[in-house]
Amino acid sequence: MHTAARQLQRVWPAFDAPRFTALSVRGLESLELKARAMQVADALEATLPDDFAQAAGILEGALAPAELGDNMAGLHLGDDGLKGWILWSAGEYVARRGLARPERALQALHAFTQRFTAEFAIRPIIVAHPELAFATLRRWTTDPSAHVRRLVSEGSRPRLPWGLQLKALIADPSPTLPLLSALQDDPSEYVRRSVANHLNDIAKDHPAIVARWLEEHLKDASDERRALLQHASRTLIKRGNRRVLSAWGLGRDFRGTAALTITPRRVAVGESFTMTLTLRSTARSPQPLVIDYVVHHQKQDGRTSPKVFKGWRETLPPGGELHLTKRHSLKVVTTRRYYPGKHAVDININGTTGAKGHFTLTR
Repeated sequence: MHTAARQLQRVWPAFDAPRFTALSVRGLESLELKARAMQVADALEATLPDDFAQAAGILEGALAPAELGDNMAGLHLGDDGLKGWILWSAGEYVARRGLARPERALQALHAFTQRFTAEFAIRPIIVAHPELAFATLRRWTTDPSAHVRRLVSEGSRPRLPWGLQLKALIADPSPTLPLLSALQDDPSEYVRRSVANHLNDIAKDHPAIVARWLEEHLKDASDERRALLQHASRTLIKRGNRRVLSAWGLGRDFRGTAALTITPRRVAVGESFTMTLTLRSTARSPQPLVIDYVVHHQKQDGRTSPKVFKGWRETLPPGGELHLTKRHSLKVVTTRRYYPGKHAVDININGTTGAKGHFTLTR
């Protein structure tokens, strides 16, 4: 934090660098990443001027030169000014103190996002000042900086991981659709990837909107747009959404037979099993297939909880046969607790269950 303090003091000689450093680093090593960012934001609140416009000017004056490339990985605070992780905290400061001056706050975030990201900080402004925020985001869709254009999509994602949920947009995502339309053919893959993730967020609550988007935007799409739309479709394809599968030419029912073998049939937590799927076609034409599998995990109360996993994308020749194998790990993860008992496995082919199996999980 000494480097950050020095940069701030360079712009504002009255900045209390020792106090900022002491507040920032107190117990920092014991905190998780987000908590660290919030603690440094607290230190900024305690040491920057009360006047928000003056404080924003100090932060902007201490910034490093803007990043021109797409890759923000590896940005570290240095002698050329503020950039990288410290700007998460600076953005949080703006989100806290700038709500009464939203135009000035957005101006600061426009600068910050070109040196790190402002996707978390812009969300309280969207909630508090939606009309101003969306007018600004519309202008930013043509900004020269890919980082600013990405902020348009990433900052307004309804369900951004680690970010404030935008409940109004979860309920009605229509304000963001013109933004996504403007950006889906952006020259930067970095921006397009954000658009895909944004559409996938929408798919979780409004599958019909994304299905309609695919029906409208897949026709005559470039390779880049098709890649974006395929990534945006991933949740609905795993759910077997018929409209989405049809948009990708995968809407027809599988014609043929499917047989699933699971080995071993008894598996301990931490081990793995192997699925072997044999498909035989009875069709006279090739069959494009998207194949996912569902593991029905036992819960403590005896109920089961299905989890869909990505399987295969294949084209089965007319009258042909395919043998597919996949290893599935049951290693311990923080997001799931395993309970012993019989676990069913379903094979979904183009959205319809085509084969079933099971294994028994032991301690």
